[in-house]
Amino acid sequence: MSASKPLIAIVDYGMGNLHSVTKAFELVAEQQAHIVLTADPAVVASADKVVFPGQGAMPDCLRELNASGLKQAVLDAAASRPFLGICVGAQLLFEHSEEGDMDCLALFKGRVVKFKPENMHDAQGQKLKVPHMGWNEMFIRREHPLWHGINDGERFYFVHSYHFAPTTDAETVIESAYPDRFAVCVARDNIFAIQCHPEKSHSAGLQLLKNFVNWKLSF
Repeated sequence: MSASKPLIAIVDYGMGNLHSVTKAFELVAEQQAHIVLTADPAVVASADKVVFPGQGAMPDCLRELNASGLKQAVLDAAASRPFLGICVGAQLLFEHSEEGDMDCLALFKGRVVKFKPENMHDAQGQKLKVPHMGWNEMFIRREHPLWHGINDGERFYFVHSYHFAPTTDAETVIESAYPDRFAVCVARDNIFAIQCHPEKSHSAGLQLLKNFVNWKLSF
């Protein structure tokens, strides 16, 4: 393994769309980085960048994260290196989740909340389904290096019943609407968290992952 290439660790605690995420990163890395899917805390600790996916119910994800022995390695990575949370991996970065009424990792202030049933109608009065599943537009709230080359209004793929509700708007980078506006991406310093699935979002999603491979921190 060449020491000149950065190591990007994808955290395997048994609760992510791991095959798709790994394959997407291998595609966009183009020999610029080593991509490794790992359940070893030592490998996560040694990685230059860390990807924290997640899929399924929040209580199950947090239980498996604790059982895996990876929780501290994830917290350490989020405190020091480029760090990408995806789907439930992103939700886990908030303080509390309505799903399971549980405390999470508290790296962002705010909660993870369910779509409100009384609001779930489109402009024509048709009932919207929960889970929110399918392609939805992304609206830029503020510029970020991981959104370089991605247009305002680009569509990404979603599968979720819960979404971020940050305490303030200051860390919200991207919003979507279903039907009301909600935060899709939040970012601070070295951390970027995205609710939807870039690995399933065709060229725009791959551009985001490529931007993460190339991301150099400025602080």
